[in-house]
Amino acid sequence: MREIIQLQVGQCGNQVGTKFWETITQEHGLDGDGHYNGTTDIQCSRLDVYFSEVASSKYVPRSVLVDLEPGALDAVKASSLGTLFRPDNFINAQNGAGNNWAKGHYTEGAEIVDRVLDATRKEVENCDSLQGFQVTHSLGGGTGSGMGTLLVSKIREEYPDRMMATFSVLPSPKVSDTIVEPYNATLSVHQLVENSDQTFCIDNQALYDICQNTLKISAPTYSHLNRLVTDVMSGVTTCLRFPGQLNADLRKMAVNLVPFPRLHFFLVGYAPLSASASTSFRNLSVAELNSQMFDPRNMMAACDPRHGRYLAVTAIYRGKLSQREVEDQMTQIQHKNSSQFVEWIPSNVKTAMCDIPPPGLTMSSTFVGNSTAIQALFKRTMEQFTAMFRRKAFLHWYTDEGMDEMEFTEAESNMADLISEYIQYQDASAEDDGAENDILYEGEEMGQEVYGEEHYDQ
Repeated sequence: MREIIQLQVGQCGNQVGTKFWETITQEHGLDGDGHYNGTTDIQCSRLDVYFSEVASSKYVPRSVLVDLEPGALDAVKASSLGTLFRPDNFINAQNGAGNNWAKGHYTEGAEIVDRVLDATRKEVENCDSLQGFQVTHSLGGGTGSGMGTLLVSKIREEYPDRMMATFSVLPSPKVSDTIVEPYNATLSVHQLVENSDQTFCIDNQALYDICQNTLKISAPTYSHLNRLVTDVMSGVTTCLRFPGQLNADLRKMAVNLVPFPRLHFFLVGYAPLSASASTSFRNLSVAELNSQMFDPRNMMAACDPRHGRYLAVTAIYRGKLSQREVEDQMTQIQHKNSSQFVEWIPSNVKTAMCDIPPPGLTMSSTFVGNSTAIQALFKRTMEQFTAMFRRKAFLHWYTDEGMDEMEFTEAESNMADLISEYIQYQDASAEDDGAENDILYEGEEMGQEVYGEEHYDQ
């Protein structure tokens, strides 16, 4: 089996992570204590990906839960899944990071990071063939952003050849939980650009909009928002967990979605989404799934894919679907929206198909897109960052923890580079490249001829 180890860091990371385990246990027919009571053999055939089996047929999640204050972890222990997790894998400090990235990354977080790495090492030793790690965290607070990125870089050092996927909740345009969010987010992106293989970008504003406009929930709670995120998380790994006609995994996705190593920030979406009242009036088909997947209102990050172009897309389908129909529909979408895809990557949609639908549905699909429109998220954060940093507002909280102003300047310029790279590839066209290539080929041919003549003279 190709196992995946989940790290959930900070309050947001633990809430999303716990909801994820709720979704996964339901799909695999496990109860709240980790005992199997499913109905089909398929449910338990690949439980090893996310669970390790212990005595008395109990399945334990491969998960490490981290926070710098005990509150969020106590809430997990008190929840219906409290007895599911291995008690040694709850790791917390007492003080909290106080929304301060420097505390999470350099002081408070650094004190408990060795304990977290030990717990992770034990989980790795329990694996036969580890595929990689997935991290759930937010980039706006202190623990998820500061300690989350510290863990990502430490694990990267220790296991450089394993996949590192992060589900990162970015600051939203309208909903701001903390004033120093732009600082924390920019410093985190600075780390993620270097150390993560795939970052699935999520933001609360977009999730609120989906809940209110599409699902018609008048007062969405975090539980509703987290459910949307976990649908995507379970969709991304579905081919590892269930048999299918055409498989994908974290590594295949990265190879197909990341044309340049720094550009690994993805938009995600999920279909079908509809209000519970209108479910019975819906006729699910591949065409219906596709139209919803590519709908800008369905994206879980607040940026409009119509303002950029897709470098690459992965679509993961679940359910009894015809492979032929999926391919035809995908080709249609690419032709119809050809201006939205860069033309210098010839076939830039990868599809994967798994035969087992999620509970309660006949079919579903998960969308992961590498779009240049994601720069809007970074631009927005960077503008707020620059406005505060120019006046050195709130900076003393970070320098008091031993940080240097230089690190802020580096993070800012790294973010600016990332934005300009996205703009560069958005504007690049096939014709430009063709002209450059012609010149190259002519040069190469001339070089060969000259070399040939010299060779004969000798």
